[in-house]
Amino acid sequence: MTAHRIGVLLEQCLAPVPGGTGRYSFEIAAALARVRGLKVTGFVAAHRDASAAKVPGVLGPRRLPLPRRALTAAWERGVPAYFRDIDLLHAPTLLMPHRANVPIVVTIHDAVPWTHPSTLTERGVRWHRSQAEYAATHAAAITVPTHAVAGELREHLDIAVPLHVVGLGVSTQMAAGGPPLPELPERYVICVATLEPRKGLAVLMAALTDRRLADVPLVLVGQPGWGGVDLDEAARRTGLDLDRVIVTGRLDDARLSRAIANAEVLVQPSRSEGFGIPVLEAMTLGTPVIHTDAPALVEVAGGAGVQIPREDNEALAGALVQVLSDGPLRERLSAAGKKRAQDYSWDRSAEQLVTIYDEVARGE
Repeated sequence: MTAHRIGVLLEQCLAPVPGGTGRYSFEIAAALARVRGLKVTGFVAAHRDASAAKVPGVLGPRRLPLPRRALTAAWERGVPAYFRDIDLLHAPTLLMPHRANVPIVVTIHDAVPWTHPSTLTERGVRWHRSQAEYAATHAAAITVPTHAVAGELREHLDIAVPLHVVGLGVSTQMAAGGPPLPELPERYVICVATLEPRKGLAVLMAALTDRRLADVPLVLVGQPGWGGVDLDEAARRTGLDLDRVIVTGRLDDARLSRAIANAEVLVQPSRSEGFGIPVLEAMTLGTPVIHTDAPALVEVAGGAGVQIPREDNEALAGALVQVLSDGPLRERLSAAGKKRAQDYSWDRSAEQLVTIYDEVARGE
């Protein structure tokens, strides 16, 4: 028995800050739709405008009867969810029904609610933990993006269902690159991150106050997340001149690809990550990467980036000086990154998921 009709919850695509989980939801649905013989349908809560959840090759999105907040509450109380014309539902985030007429595969992206709870609201910690605990005993299967996350979850959860590692990928548009964006400086360091505490942006800003980096501008791509990052306050605390920081907000894929491709180096200074898509995107584009020793980033980079300790602005400053001043090193990092990026693709991820779906359908 196989699962040919797959439903995917695309609600995260409509969130005010979709973030990496929104990108995952969109890209994995698109990749599944490219699998021959698979029929994929998207589902969202009741929205007036669901166009951001319209995915190429995916039917819908079909609107469910309730708006997001009411839908979430109903599902948590065990109100049954009924999905027509699908054999299996994939929840690409922890938003999922607790009772449904089809089996549910759930993706858990990180263990932040346990490893770094201070970077979430108390309510957010409770919700994520509760949903993950439910999935650990009631989902048909769980997928995670890295072995690092799998290990962290096993430390904190009693997982009674199959747990699979399924990596992420880079979209064709993101891999395209292109000429420099005219509004950006000729030479710059880039960081792509939601503006929230666990991304380590204050550490990066402190690193840039090193006198050896006095002429290096920072391009910061991202939207404010929970807890925010007050850039003015961070600048005052670190002594960084905010005139050196260019905040672009969210960029579409074509412009983001160009911004990353033409940077001298991408920095991922995170305290914690589940995967770190910007690292993979930069490597695909041949842009050198500096990343922290957060386990998932170490796993994804696979030795093709420059690794520094978390929360260490002096080590980060030293790494930046080294990479920016050493052309042959940048060339080696570029080549190593491109090679490493070949190990990941959305289509490969979709193929792995189809195997998991079929195992669920057979009751394995």
